[in-house]
Amino acid sequence: MNTAVTLNQINREAFEVLYKELGVSKTLKFLSQYSIGKGDYTKWKNEIYKNKTVDDLVKEIKAKS
Repeated sequence: MNTAVTLNQINREAFEVLYKELGVSKTLKFLSQYSIGKGDYTKWKNEIYKNKTVDDLVKEIKAKS
């Protein structure tokens, strides 16, 4: 008798527990943390923060709050 549990079975059970305990919205938010994403984050980060100092960023954050 094969008692090994497959990864698919573990995933199914985990999804059921998350859904039961957290509901759909929180489960999806939780799972979205583990997505791989796309693109080159370092390149993107360097482009959007080019020529900005920490003080510039702090001012922007304070202006939005």
